Amino acid sequence: MAGEKEIKEIYENGMKILEELTSNAHEIQEQMLEEILIRNAGTEYLSRFFVHGQNHKQNFKTNVPIVTYEDIKPYIDRIANGETSSILFADPITQFIQSTGTSEGKPKLIPMTAESFEKRMVKPLLVDLVMKKCISGLDQGKSFYLFFVKPEMETPSGLMASLYTTSYFKTQIFKNGLAKFCTSPIDTILCLDNKQSMYCQLLTGLLLRDEVVRIGSSFASVLARSIKFLEDYWKELCSNIRTGYLSDWIADPACRNAMSSILTRPEPELADLIQQICEDKSWEGIIKELWPEVKCISSIITGSMSQYIPLLEFYGGGIPLVSPNCGSSEACFGINLKPLSKPFDVSYTILPNMAYFEFLPVNNDGGGMSREFELRGASATESSESTNETTTVNKPVDLANVKIGRYYEVVVTTLAGLYRYRVGDILKVTGFYNKSPQFQFVERQNVVLSIDLDKTTEVDLSKAITKAKLVLEPLGIMLTTYSSYADTSLTPGRYVLFWELKMKGSNDLPKLDAKIMEECCGIVEESFDFTYKSLRKGGVISALELRVVKHGTFDELMDFYVSKGASISQYKPPCCLKSEEAVKLLNLGMVGTFFSPKTMF
Repeated sequence: MAGEKEIKEIYENGMKILEELTSNAHEIQEQMLEEILIRNAGTEYLSRFFVHGQNHKQNFKTNVPIVTYEDIKPYIDRIANGETSSILFADPITQFIQSTGTSEGKPKLIPMTAESFEKRMVKPLLVDLVMKKCISGLDQGKSFYLFFVKPEMETPSGLMASLYTTSYFKTQIFKNGLAKFCTSPIDTILCLDNKQSMYCQLLTGLLLRDEVVRIGSSFASVLARSIKFLEDYWKELCSNIRTGYLSDWIADPACRNAMSSILTRPEPELADLIQQICEDKSWEGIIKELWPEVKCISSIITGSMSQYIPLLEFYGGGIPLVSPNCGSSEACFGINLKPLSKPFDVSYTILPNMAYFEFLPVNNDGGGMSREFELRGASATESSESTNETTTVNKPVDLANVKIGRYYEVVVTTLAGLYRYRVGDILKVTGFYNKSPQFQFVERQNVVLSIDLDKTTEVDLSKAITKAKLVLEPLGIMLTTYSSYADTSLTPGRYVLFWELKMKGSNDLPKLDAKIMEECCGIVEESFDFTYKSLRKGGVISALELRVVKHGTFDELMDFYVSKGASISQYKPPCCLKSEEAVKLLNLGMVGTFFSPKTMF
């Protein structure tokens, strides 16, 4: 593991290190690829693609195919089942990282070596340095971060599999570093009961409210959930603060022990102040009211998390929203060097020492593959999941040859046995910092709704809903979150949207005007493409349905997925529901249903 000397060097010279990395991005990338290939050319996987005496680096892109998880899953399964030979990597695999994505209904297992895990732990230190450099006052107090863990899983090999954050929070690097500047005691973070963990972390954050200069979580969805939790439990939290006694239902011994050193005496004046703030009918600006010294709200708010931006801006009361970094379970991509950028203007700068990056050009809307080049080192044609047709795939470009304004899918070669691996994330290049590309994260072009020949993507749906909700904003109505599904139980089938709405001034359910809601339905349908409109006009697809659900329904949906094994710290609300149980759960919260006009096109 990285030692105290290395951590000290990063804190003392972190900005200089960033300058060196970004100024020599191409050279660092080439060195990384050469090192990976020299060390691992003899592995079972790579040795198949090189004849004896070949220059591995020179022939890498010609010989080694671009792959997905399903292509390498048999190799990973063998490692997980206990084979110890050099299958993917020469160095021993020390653990697996569980991806939020799934394969055959189970989390993907991403192999990790001691070296690759150690390298990833540098990123939070660099992020912290950049934020403290750009935002005055962050080094003058504590960070109220809501962190959570998930139980580890032991594979047949004896190697453990867990979320990256779970492994990271257990390291001495975290415990002796960033954790010292957080309000939450480490034992409340490591508590496996998410409800007890959330309660104790919120209680600690309130007790130390005057010291808090930063609030955050891994994803914006966690912050949204914590606000709903606070709505439900603020009275009990105030009672604990007023009496100096922790609620009996907090049964985790480590949590109780950790809280005993923080909740040390009755504080009735603090309890009265918090009660006065929380009793206000409108919670607009509640974060600023409860934590008056906060300089920023830090959480990933790009991609699918962007739907939470209006909600966090509402509760934040003008506190800047910062999206600090971007990555995946497979690799860290980059960090935000301009943390005070507006949420929709955020760009991340590639860290060239985290993986070897290649970029597959895609269409300018972030959609399917462009047809300009034929991919070498892979099949000339592939089946496209988003179109169900054969598509000519592109020749990937390296980090130095990406073009500003173009869209790319990320392909990584890592320090832990992933070679030319398609992560699936789409990036738009916005510029360069020194010689390292900067990019915006674009929502994946996954097909989420499909009836007959229509294939509506996640981006299509997001754009349509963004247009439709503009009708509600002048009325003081907020769309807090949404989901969808294709209802084919009747003929013709239809697309169904679930919206959770609230008034800006309170959590009261808005009065639902049928004409306004039907107008929203119409705007969504008008925003869909020609294929949808043609099928709708021909009666192949029925009128879109909008189901409005009561406040808190999507929190129940999160609880449902967490109960099924999802991680609260990495929960991403599903854009489209595939589970009948999930659809039934949202239907139970339904308070109104509306349809587009039967004839529109």
